[in-house]
Amino acid sequence: MQSPPPPAAPGARAPELDAGLPVLLLRTDRNPFHHGTLGAIRSLGRAGVPVHAILEGPGSPAARSRHLHRRWPWGPSPHTAPEALAEHLRHIAGLIGRRTLLLPLDDAGAIFIAEHAPALAECFAFTAPDPSSPRRVADKSLLAEQCARFGIDCPESLVPRSPTEVEAALTRLGLPLVVKWPRPWLLPPGHRGTVVARTAAEVHRLFALAATLGGAAAQTAGPPILQRHVPPEGGDWFFHGHFDGDGACLFGATGRKHLAHPADAGHTVSGEWVLNPALERLAHKIVDLLGHRGTVDLDFRFEARTGTYHLLDFNPRLGAQFRLFRDGSGLDLVRIAHLAHSGRAVPQARPRYGRTLLVENHLLHHALTRPGERRAAVRRLREAGEPAWFAADDPVPFLSMAGRSLARGLARGLRRGTTGG
Repeated sequence: MQSPPPPAAPGARAPELDAGLPVLLLRTDRNPFHHGTLGAIRSLGRAGVPVHAILEGPGSPAARSRHLHRRWPWGPSPHTAPEALAEHLRHIAGLIGRRTLLLPLDDAGAIFIAEHAPALAECFAFTAPDPSSPRRVADKSLLAEQCARFGIDCPESLVPRSPTEVEAALTRLGLPLVVKWPRPWLLPPGHRGTVVARTAAEVHRLFALAATLGGAAAQTAGPPILQRHVPPEGGDWFFHGHFDGDGACLFGATGRKHLAHPADAGHTVSGEWVLNPALERLAHKIVDLLGHRGTVDLDFRFEARTGTYHLLDFNPRLGAQFRLFRDGSGLDLVRIAHLAHSGRAVPQARPRYGRTLLVENHLLHHALTRPGERRAAVRRLREAGEPAWFAADDPVPFLSMAGRSLARGLARGLRRGTTGG
């Protein structure tokens, strides 16, 4: 087994980035609480790179960062008006005035860039995988087909077409059951892409929901996939990496999810950088088998009974918790992507195993809804190596997030009081 790289020496100097290559961050899913956007703005902005971002509005917490060079207005939908979105991006590039690195922060954005690369290539630099690759890995139904084709371990999945087939799936897979929408980026606001259903009635309700969503979404976001629930005792894991055009991994790291929101089927609230060579080798193999290039975020669940890492999701873009993997010299995935696209050498990373990241607003929600775990939540907050929102040199986004979170909580409370719920 290859020895891990040595830890960074104290005071290791961060690689210098090319300030002449600005960055435009692309998100297509409206989510003002997307802390990965803020993480990318801070990481690149602190390195002297002009960071531009398409954001929901001036009130978005990320828009308040002192490290953001300029906020640009929200663009047309990549699903219903892709040509208009391409024109919107080209217009922004013209105003920026120089070739710009385009970084997608959600699956739909990664799919859009790959499938419309010719319309963007004159103005932007970006990783150019096979045009079909991001959709093949992000679409959960297509991913399941590829896992079966290449022998990649993933939980058994069924796609029922009728209530009778739902009953058959319940008999085969048992409860609880994971219900996934193949293309969650096409769901209307307010619907979660993955739900752990604990009763047969809930499974039937979610199956029936596909016919009530209306319009094209009912045809393109589903039908939902029913997937065997892997017990959580073995733990949830993730791999982040960046692969160049030849498939070489310029950086890769494995982490363990200690807390998720929603619990058992959500994104990372508390995570830790953990050395796991077996999982890292598996992730490299999966990326190679599926032929994807660029930045990736893979989710796994380990089944202790069988000793198997099951692939749950393959996200062809930057993961929101990427700042967990900031090495001893300040290198992280967005800086690696910038170095690679500016033609500069990418140095070997210096891992900081044991480093942790914590998403403050979701931790607060966890503590409020689970009183028995409040003491553990406070401990996690004290021990966090990288808060997702708070930064001493950039405090306004944290305050903005806290204010919006409080307002949202009060509004929910008022609605419950009005409806008697």
